[in-house]
Amino acid sequence: MVKKTEVRDLFGSSSSGLKTPLSHSMANSRKIGWRSAAAIVIANMVGTGVFSSLGFQLQSLHNTWTILSLWVIGAIFSLLGAFSYAELGTRLPKSGGEYHFLSKIYHPFLGYLSGWVSMTVGFAASIALSAMAMGAYLQDIMGWPGQIIAISAILVISLIHSFSVQQSSVFQNALTLLKIFLILFLIFFGITLYTPNNAIDWSGSWQGEIFSPAYAVSLIYVTYAFSGWNAAAYIVEEIDAPKKNLPKALIGGTLLVGLLFVLLQYSFLNQATVGQLKNKVDVGHVVAQIMFGQTGGRTISLLIALLLIASISAMVWVGPRVTQAMAREYRNWRYFAKENTNGFPVRAIVLQATISLFMVVTSSFEQLLIYSGFILQLFTTLSVAGVLVLRWQQRGDEEAYKSPFFPWFQLIFIAFSLWIMIYLLVDKPVESLLGLVNVLVGAISYSWSSKFVLKKTDPE
Repeated sequence: MVKKTEVRDLFGSSSSGLKTPLSHSMANSRKIGWRSAAAIVIANMVGTGVFSSLGFQLQSLHNTWTILSLWVIGAIFSLLGAFSYAELGTRLPKSGGEYHFLSKIYHPFLGYLSGWVSMTVGFAASIALSAMAMGAYLQDIMGWPGQIIAISAILVISLIHSFSVQQSSVFQNALTLLKIFLILFLIFFGITLYTPNNAIDWSGSWQGEIFSPAYAVSLIYVTYAFSGWNAAAYIVEEIDAPKKNLPKALIGGTLLVGLLFVLLQYSFLNQATVGQLKNKVDVGHVVAQIMFGQTGGRTISLLIALLLIASISAMVWVGPRVTQAMAREYRNWRYFAKENTNGFPVRAIVLQATISLFMVVTSSFEQLLIYSGFILQLFTTLSVAGVLVLRWQQRGDEEAYKSPFFPWFQLIFIAFSLWIMIYLLVDKPVESLLGLVNVLVGAISYSWSSKFVLKKTDPE
């Protein structure tokens, strides 16, 4: 007899799931509701970019219409992607994200390359970036080297996510709630507090700025700030009733973050001058110090740094599912498919943490950001294009969620994404080509791994 279980997450929603042998990992674990899944999306999206990229945009762009348009475009671009991934995740309901989508839509070779990039660069690099940013914020406050703080954060959070879905869900929801409250706090006081001098400029100068090369460069940074909108699609099998809850998590989480991002940038511009913000990485600290003084600024900086833990936590939770998905299908990676008694891929978590730690020790923040951006965008674009393939070939679950305004949402996303990749290849050829070299190494790895594909008859 199958026993029905119920989990109530921190937000007050209950997620009911049946203990069935669904895709191995859910045999002895509990599933999460759409709010917990949305918390993963929000935590992945709200990271270093929203608190730092404004300073780089203000190097050449000063008009408020121009700046806010960047963030509105970033929100729309992410939302188009979220609609597409909601359909992909419900048509092909299995954890693994792009690895699973590309394997089923095109060929296992493309899926393997996507999994390889996610395993070696995607999540590991993002975890390293957030940990390094957190270390930079905390090193002056704590008196510890930033690298030690980053290493400690990765180790502790990876340990927490090695126990159970319920513990991960509560931990993730609590941190994400704190992150949202901090942003709302900054938005409220940033808009309501009076400042005699600020960076607000509603003139018509935007007409010349939006066609400048600087606008294109700034848009790339904004796109990075919005990355993470597809996070819940990597853990489809851990979401209760994914046909209903996955679209709610992806679309709802992206909408909320898009609104918060636009309002937060406006609040920053409303409190500080261009000279105070330009070229600054710690924009949040600069604005908080203007609003609340030196002590208040240090407190806000501490909160921003600590809440980067939510970003690290979300990626530590999601990333190993890609490695585990690969390990289930290729015998040479099978070691990393091993789960603990609670259904968590502990070995895959350890592998990801090891790669992240290596990046923290050997790389700079900027190198990691540029290196990973180009190639990750490529596989995201291929996945969105997969919606067109599935619809035209009438494949997958026909009762799945269907993206509205098909195929226009997908075509707009693909065109915009191609523009970003072409610009990155032209403007940052070395870093972009290094990303392609990593894909080449993955292709060589596939030629060896394909000899060890697991058959359905192979023992677990």
